[in-house]
Amino acid sequence: MSAVAGVLVAAAVTPAIALTGVAANGTIDMFENLPGYLEITDLAESSNIYVTHADQSVQKIATFYDQNRQSVKWDQVAQTVKDAAIAGEDPRFYEHGGVDLRGTVAATVGYLMPGGSVRGGSSITQQYVKNVLIETNMSKATTEEDKQAAYEEATAESPDRKLKEMRYAITLEKTYSKDEILLGYLNIALFGGRVYGIQAAAEYYFGVSAADLSIEQAAALIAIVNNPDNLRLDRPDSEENGAANGYARTLDRRNYIIKAMLEHGKITQEQFDVSYNSPITPNIVQPSTGCQTAGGSAYFCDYVTKIIENDPAFGATEDDRMALLREGGLEIYTTLDMDLQNAAEAAVAQYVPFSSDQMDVGGVIVSVQPGTGKVLAMAQNKIYSQDGEVLAANPDHSAINYNTDKAYGGSSGFQPGSTYKVFTVGEWLKEGHSLNESIDGRKRSDWGTFRDSCAPGGTDSFPGYAPGNDEGGNGGTYTALSATTSSVNTGFIAMAKQLDLCGIKSTAEAFGVHRANGEELGHSAGTVLGTEEIAPLTMASAFAGIAANGMVCKPNAIASITHRDGSAVKLKDGSELQIPNGDCAQTVAPEVASGMAYAMQKVMSSGTGQSSSWRIDNQVPMIGKTGTTDENEATWMSGATTKVATVAGVFNASGHVNLRRTYFNDIQAAVLRHSMWPAVMNVAINKFGGDAFAEPPSSALKTVYAAVPDVRGKSLDEAKRLIEGAGFGFSDGGPVDSELPAGQVSGTDPAGEAAKGSVVTVFTSNGQMVLLPNVVGKSFDEARNALGGFAVEKKEQKVTDKKQDGKVISSDPGAGNPVKSGQTVTLTVGKFEDKGNPDTGNGAEQGNG
Repeated sequence: MSAVAGVLVAAAVTPAIALTGVAANGTIDMFENLPGYLEITDLAESSNIYVTHADQSVQKIATFYDQNRQSVKWDQVAQTVKDAAIAGEDPRFYEHGGVDLRGTVAATVGYLMPGGSVRGGSSITQQYVKNVLIETNMSKATTEEDKQAAYEEATAESPDRKLKEMRYAITLEKTYSKDEILLGYLNIALFGGRVYGIQAAAEYYFGVSAADLSIEQAAALIAIVNNPDNLRLDRPDSEENGAANGYARTLDRRNYIIKAMLEHGKITQEQFDVSYNSPITPNIVQPSTGCQTAGGSAYFCDYVTKIIENDPAFGATEDDRMALLREGGLEIYTTLDMDLQNAAEAAVAQYVPFSSDQMDVGGVIVSVQPGTGKVLAMAQNKIYSQDGEVLAANPDHSAINYNTDKAYGGSSGFQPGSTYKVFTVGEWLKEGHSLNESIDGRKRSDWGTFRDSCAPGGTDSFPGYAPGNDEGGNGGTYTALSATTSSVNTGFIAMAKQLDLCGIKSTAEAFGVHRANGEELGHSAGTVLGTEEIAPLTMASAFAGIAANGMVCKPNAIASITHRDGSAVKLKDGSELQIPNGDCAQTVAPEVASGMAYAMQKVMSSGTGQSSSWRIDNQVPMIGKTGTTDENEATWMSGATTKVATVAGVFNASGHVNLRRTYFNDIQAAVLRHSMWPAVMNVAINKFGGDAFAEPPSSALKTVYAAVPDVRGKSLDEAKRLIEGAGFGFSDGGPVDSELPAGQVSGTDPAGEAAKGSVVTVFTSNGQMVLLPNVVGKSFDEARNALGGFAVEKKEQKVTDKKQDGKVISSDPGAGNPVKSGQTVTLTVGKFEDKGNPDTGNGAEQGNG
């Protein structure tokens, strides 16, 4: 029948072909030689983004489409729709072989009449073919102009196009069943505007599913297909459709279809009477494309779309990737944990105003799962919008995601302040230092030269760089651990002096840290204190890496993606979509990460993080670090358990306002982080708990001792070079009394051995002392003469050796000791006593007697 139909069709259209000059001869052969294979690819379908609640219920938060379409299966379409389509468009659908000869001949005759055109007479199969060709042509276009040109080419009224459609239709009927063709037609058809397919049309125009359409609703939707521009029902002021008169034109076409359904036995007379006399009453349910429907999760939703837009895993080009999102029928299930998300949204809303007359305030909370990189929460103090007029009129709205990199919908980032110091701690441990190693954290005006393997020559200096401390003061001597717990700026610069600045940068990069604007991370002395602009999400991922003992993951927000029908997603090149999974890797040695975690636990238990930790109800092991930038323009609390890492921050989104001089609801803006962070972490701990962090190696905690160089007799500059070269801090103790020439080093405190990194005080001689001469063995008078310039006192001591009689047997101070001129020297002189004749006391005199 198909073959016979082909011949008859060719014969029927031959007069029209001849008249238009499409072909001059061999029309039947020409028809048979036309391409018959029609590739039917997946239809452009809308994509959805979902979140999953604790009870495992799934919530759709956003839909994306160029064509609002949801393909459905045969049993998901009401029989009323199938009957309406056949009765109204192609009553002999189940009888012909793809082309309705009777309709085609009638249409051809119409074309031959003056003013006629090749219109009408198309079977459902032919209409399906035309829509497939339109879809195929437009899918190859990349611009709106190309799409319009492709549409016009596919719909141009000409005998040539009609003939090709017939050829395709006949071949199509050999490949697919009638039910498959009818379903394909219902899924592909345009229902006005951007509404494609029966399911989207049912939802948009009547707020019901395609499976639940009544007779009059089904007939009204099939009526629209006849002229989608003029018969659509979402234009209440449309004159073309006679909207003021109950959508008169659509009503006429609808009633024609209902009458045809009765004539062909698809409905009863009673059903006809009810449906035919029913007015058209649309219930327009506006579909939304984009993240504005996602509420507080809108910025997270936007981040998901930016992942798809930026990651080559979703397509070779950005156009391919965005087409996949808008046309691929994706079911995107995300990593968002709604318990944490709700807590984050509530905390931001409670503590940070969405707009303020005092400043352009920004507030964020973002949470990441250690060991996987899954983004669990993302909130900020703005209402999401991409509408320029809305944004211009409402300062509490924003299109910018404060949590993410600029390429992912964010700003250019914010300075993380002292939270960045953790990477100096990491490099400190990496280079073999101990947390209990002492450092000279005294403030100074010139820190001299720093080692920097990234800089030309391997060193760098920063004249005039003299950072202060947040708490004021001139610093002092600390251990690396105490400098961390108290967040002492000068202590960290002192640590950096002993490290490679480029190494600190590399350690940060090992934790996935990078600048939010895409530029290279800096490595100056100032960056040690957190002056690089970094996205909060990046810092949350870095802290998750520390909590995971050096297992660092890229943040990822997509748990799984399937096609609407449950199958794997195919890319444009035919390959199967592989979802990015965080690319987790052990980029930092466990012994380094565990040492960092040890220090940051102390921050939470006895340091600057206590303001947050005491608000945690169920205490589990926690790490953390606070951060405040110059002029208090941004304040941060970053921390983690082994299960969840969270960053909370309040900052100037633009402008320069001191948060310690700004109050919201009588609370200082600078301390709001310490309410926001616990609000989320309490939920995280109650839900996930928290394990102990890995113990650091003993080398990370040992107290390191070293020999203090003997610099006695050297110049002060030489002594400083030797002291600092041995790993100690240097302090000039000033001149002291010494026998050495004035200006020479007379001694150090401590001397011998001391804790490495501690400060050694160096003293110089004032030249006001001499070494006491040795006068032992001299007579008292000789000794007194030898000690000219000293006050001499005499003390006698009995001796049994007559040779010591009258001789100096000792001095105080002793010989060789440095003494000041004029100092009293006590000389002890021997007095002989003959024990053999106690009466005389002198044996010689007794003998003479």
